[in-house]
Amino acid sequence: MYRRIRDLREDHDLTQKQIAQVLGMSQTGYSKYETGENDIPTAVLIKLADFYKTSTDYLLGRTDKK
Repeated sequence: MYRRIRDLREDHDLTQKQIAQVLGMSQTGYSKYETGENDIPTAVLIKLADFYKTSTDYLLGRTDKK
């Protein structure tokens, strides 16, 4: 899951700071999601799926279909 959110961010040529702003949090807090240091809360996972126009199942690694 953590690799997928990083890969999606990089595929969209976005910085951690930009995604953190979308989520209304600090860059440091967001970076901990990408490294797996912190689990991603459900509400944040849904926001990321909506932002990237993908499913939460894709973000969670339950499917390879975006």
